Amino acid sequence: MKFVPSQVSFFLKQHSVRRNLVALTRFMLMLVGLIILYSALFHVIMRCEGQYYSWITGLYWTLTVMTTLGFGDITFHSDLGMVFSIIVLLSGVILLLIMLPFAFIQFFYAPWLKAQEKGHTPRAVAADMKGHVIVVSTSPIALNLVDDLKNYGARCVLLCNDSQKTLDLLDRGYDAVVGEHDSATVYRNLRLAEAAMLVVLDSDVRNTNIVFTARDVAPDVPIVASAQSEDAIDILRLAGSTRVFQFHRLLGEALARRVLNANARFSIASRYKELVAAEGPVMRTPLVGKSLRKSGLRKASGANVVGLWERGRFVLPGPDTVLTATMVMVIVGDMQQIQAANAFLSEKDATEAAAAKSAGKSETAPADAAEKKNKPDETGVVILGCGRVGRDAARQLERSGRPYKVVDKAPKGGFLKDHLVIGDAADLEVLERAGIRTAPSVIITTHDDDTNIYLTLYCRRLREDIQIISRATLDRNVGILHAAGADLVLSLASMVTSSIINLLAPGKVLMISEGLNIFRASVGKSLAGKPLMGSGIRSLTHCSVVALRGADGILHANPDPSHVFVEGEEMYLIGDSEAEKTFYETFGKNEPLTA
Repeated sequence: MKFVPSQVSFFLKQHSVRRNLVALTRFMLMLVGLIILYSALFHVIMRCEGQYYSWITGLYWTLTVMTTLGFGDITFHSDLGMVFSIIVLLSGVILLLIMLPFAFIQFFYAPWLKAQEKGHTPRAVAADMKGHVIVVSTSPIALNLVDDLKNYGARCVLLCNDSQKTLDLLDRGYDAVVGEHDSATVYRNLRLAEAAMLVVLDSDVRNTNIVFTARDVAPDVPIVASAQSEDAIDILRLAGSTRVFQFHRLLGEALARRVLNANARFSIASRYKELVAAEGPVMRTPLVGKSLRKSGLRKASGANVVGLWERGRFVLPGPDTVLTATMVMVIVGDMQQIQAANAFLSEKDATEAAAAKSAGKSETAPADAAEKKNKPDETGVVILGCGRVGRDAARQLERSGRPYKVVDKAPKGGFLKDHLVIGDAADLEVLERAGIRTAPSVIITTHDDDTNIYLTLYCRRLREDIQIISRATLDRNVGILHAAGADLVLSLASMVTSSIINLLAPGKVLMISEGLNIFRASVGKSLAGKPLMGSGIRSLTHCSVVALRGADGILHANPDPSHVFVEGEEMYLIGDSEAEKTFYETFGKNEPLTA
């Protein structure tokens, strides 16, 4: 009984419901008035025919005719009476059988169901919740962020302004709360002051309103916002954002850094203090066809090859693993070791070129082709798409002095004016004008994953030896793009996730690329006293230990295989998402991400 009055009270408080009830009341009053009029006319016409009935009988006749029951016990005998009966019957069919049900459903029943849904939709979090992450967005990128944060033990709450969408999210297992994004009361109900972070992933104008409102509620909580334009960065900071990210710019620069470069084969993917992780394609290096043991990379630089990407599949290499042109090496070391690795490959390039010349091949056409192959940056990189990601990729290449061409359907101004090829990227003639036949790399940057898959297949069909770097908007399309022929794929969703996770727990998780992480774990009792080589970490979990931090606080990259673990030491391990999960299941999980 208490539930029904509260539901009715909540139902009647809504302005739209009150407006609908007024319209329904007017219709009912009109219907009652018409029934009274028909009952009065019934008496008038019956008296003309010499028949006399009570007022109750007139109401009874009107309702039976209007509802099409028509018992036939009371009838008119004149033409006037029959015409009147037809009018009453037709108006009853329209008003009672058609308009009344429609008006009842439209103005009462549907709003009642909607009000019940709103009544069951959460509008606040638990009173004891703290340390949670609030995400103001329900986009696929935001849901991907929440899924990844859950894997690290973080509690996430999604704020949605639509009750039906909130119910759908709840059915899918998410913690969601309905409320307006610019309401201070909503953020108090979300216990923003006790949250670990607020993440805002909407448009620039809406983000500014959200940040400004939330900052007034919780002055000390970290607020991370996304910005689409350069001008919005300062505005969001003034509104109260702790950090502002241009994720599209980060993605564009990351794509550009991974193109083939004869002077710097390895591009830095992530770093934590002195520990640096870098990626470099094996394509067009002297290492193609050689095993890791014979490559001499670790001996010359000290950096360790801790993983290999091959078209989206991550594998832990062994000494006898043969490097192929489709592989991407992941190396870990300090900055000096990464630079030494770049110098080693450059020196190998120069040595092979000198050997070719000494063999008398320098004057032949094949030798010229080989030399050109070893210097891929002499030919421009082709960028397909000139949106925000494409422009930022071009800007990064411009800063590094790399030649490039951008293919887009619309003319562009600014620094792109002299580098633009106008036309459809699916047109062979347009691609040839951009230099697809001789380019070392092509970067596919459109915001539509279907288009990116199509262009990846097309470019791979045109050139088997070209490096294809593609953007993916959603993580689920990363594997498809690799299968289509992309050598490297970076997704906007992972860029958002890596930025938030690295900010939420610095040094705990370092996301290198799609699904590949360097994560931190403490040595527990199950590993204490065991040597690294015999610990079973690599064989059981497919993770590799890339660094150790002992009691002295010094980080030791690429520890000796004979090192004996001491309880409490910090390990830095590399592995994909499945390997990381297996490690925690095998050796125990640390504290949650937001602890």
